[in-house]
Amino acid sequence: MASIAEKSAQATALLAWFAQHQRQLPWRNRPSPYAVLVSELMLQQTRVETVIDYFTRWMARWPTVDALAQASESDVLALWTGLGYYNRARNLHAAAKAVIAQHDGVMPRDAESLRQLPGLGPYTVGAVRSIAFGEPAALVDGNVARVLARWTAFAGDPNAPRGRTQVWQLAEAWLDVPEPRADPSSWNQALMELGATVCTPRSPRCATCPVATHCQANALGLQALIPPVRQKAAAQLVRAAYAVIVGEVDLQSGVADADPCVVLGRRPADVRWAGLWEPPGVEGLDCLDVLNARLRGMGLEPGSPLGPIVHILTHRRYEVLIVPVRCPVDQLPSLAAFGYAETRIQTRSQALGKESGLSRLAQKLVETVV
Repeated sequence: MASIAEKSAQATALLAWFAQHQRQLPWRNRPSPYAVLVSELMLQQTRVETVIDYFTRWMARWPTVDALAQASESDVLALWTGLGYYNRARNLHAAAKAVIAQHDGVMPRDAESLRQLPGLGPYTVGAVRSIAFGEPAALVDGNVARVLARWTAFAGDPNAPRGRTQVWQLAEAWLDVPEPRADPSSWNQALMELGATVCTPRSPRCATCPVATHCQANALGLQALIPPVRQKAAAQLVRAAYAVIVGEVDLQSGVADADPCVVLGRRPADVRWAGLWEPPGVEGLDCLDVLNARLRGMGLEPGSPLGPIVHILTHRRYEVLIVPVRCPVDQLPSLAAFGYAETRIQTRSQALGKESGLSRLAQKLVETVV
């Protein structure tokens, strides 16, 4: 086991590397508790490069927790368009409301109060406490778990329940070392940065690692085996059919509308993609027959199906048939027959915009037909 002096040397080397090589990211320029919360929830399951634009637009729209708390859920989901995992947006919105209602608009800094906010697990609590408040709080995400596992040649799986507990204990033990304890914000960000840019899952750049001489996996040549590669569970197959109902100004002229309209329904609050807008759809083995029957019941004639297109989520694989439907723009229907409580009409450019409120799958459907 490394001594405190050895750990201090290792920590000093990592912090010096981070000070010189850290990426310039917008949330690092303004590490307020609110900005940290926004960035950390956005970064869950999402690449940094993708988050930068979303974070910048979000902070311009809602620069304070009070501004976000006053926003409508539909506006919040609209700005989140394309970022995926939409429960993060709903949780962030709910957390802002809780901060206003329960903490007089001031983000709490103690662990217990933060844990009570919607959507904040141990990692996010540790991130807000350490990065925003400079509290000596540990955090473990995938990058940190990989770094700590390699440093110690960890024999278990840091993503399994027992291994996760042990890696958290390793992370907490590092805060007993003077350098990390003095600057837990930089320390935690340095761990994450090392895992994201150097100590990567495959082909780690050990030759350029600032702490390679302190790494047991490197010394033993086990970098490729630690942590062990986890086998992903097979994705659940979901078959679906969607109708893209296009409103045309003049069906007889043969002249295409430059920006035609599409009919969208808003998904209920208790389902996947809750609150988002989409062309009307049906899931199930007989989805195409059911879809066509509903369309004909509304006086619409379904076209020949296109596809299927494939859309992959973490645990689901969608195989989707797309049914184009043409309709005079002044006869576009309500979608109550499909169970949507709300119907709206958007132009193609609106539906494909950054703040449309459509899921990425729904935007794919519109792109395919319109």
